[in-house]
Amino acid sequence: MSKVFVLDTNKQPLDPIHPGRARMLLSQGKAAIFRRYPFALILKQEVPNPEVEPLRIKIDPGAKTTGLALVKDNTGEVVWVAELQHRGFQIRDALTLRLQLRRSRRNRKTRYRKPRFLNRARPKEWLPPSLNSRVANIMTWVKRLSSLCQITAISQELVRFDTQQMQDSEISGAGYQQGTLAGYEVREFLLEKWNRTCAYCGAKR
Repeated sequence: MSKVFVLDTNKQPLDPIHPGRARMLLSQGKAAIFRRYPFALILKQEVPNPEVEPLRIKIDPGAKTTGLALVKDNTGEVVWVAELQHRGFQIRDALTLRLQLRRSRRNRKTRYRKPRFLNRARPKEWLPPSLNSRVANIMTWVKRLSSLCQITAISQELVRFDTQQMQDSEISGAGYQQGTLAGYEVREFLLEKWNRTCAYCGAKR
């Protein structure tokens, strides 16, 4: 169960509270709704020198969905969890459609126009729009959560599997392009696989 973020009247982050306590504060008129999502309350009074427990935000990035979690380091308690849906594939499809439209327009028998795409240069730290959207989405939510609670650490899962290198630690270069059938004809491979024995009658070859 995700807890509710709480701010004092000066918008200073406090410890997240249980949803039941949040309902009690709202019913008693001691707090008001500050944000709908993520759900946050703002108190109607100031809390001097609050003791706020630091949190760690954990990020599990993905192509379509990214997982976010706020965790207490000392106890391991999960305070808040969410999933971000990215628009990367929608952006890619929109850019592909724009490319097709512009290409067809250039190929029509219209008046001569100089090509403009030959004199364009990408900046040094350029990212594809679909990937840039994913990075910006995650950064926006990290900043948003940082304004609602005290985040002191960030952990991000970065996992890359090289299945070929797991099978052969010495693989490199052209070895990635040559599979287990490299150097074999299909007939010879099948004969060796079945130990040069017929699968039906058991005759040797």
